[in-house]
Amino acid sequence: MTLALETTDLKVQLRLDDQWFTVCDLSQLIPGRGVAALLPDGRQVALFRDRAGELYAVDNRDPFGGAAVLSRGLTGTHEGRSFVASPLLKQRFDLLSGKCLDDDSVHIVTYEVRTA
Repeated sequence: MTLALETTDLKVQLRLDDQWFTVCDLSQLIPGRGVAALLPDGRQVALFRDRAGELYAVDNRDPFGGAAVLSRGLTGTHEGRSFVASPLLKQRFDLLSGKCLDDDSVHIVTYEVRTA
């Protein structure tokens, strides 16, 4: 069996300051898996597409371990909210708010994301 990638003209964009930055084609985001992208200022962002088609973008840096690995984390839901669990120490981060679900004092940057 051969799987064909979804084809679309839609681009995934992030709001950076007061403008939209195109990151990739929507077809490059596989539901349930993350992908890392480099921003113009050198930071990394982790992009996710959940199985319902919702898009999320967060800082790729794990604040506990310091490595840029959140794009390789496992995604799931907790009390109806989507999260990513760091592949290092398994702390979970809410993909909408950036709040760490395991330590209230820690959060990561989130980005507004859209398709255009």
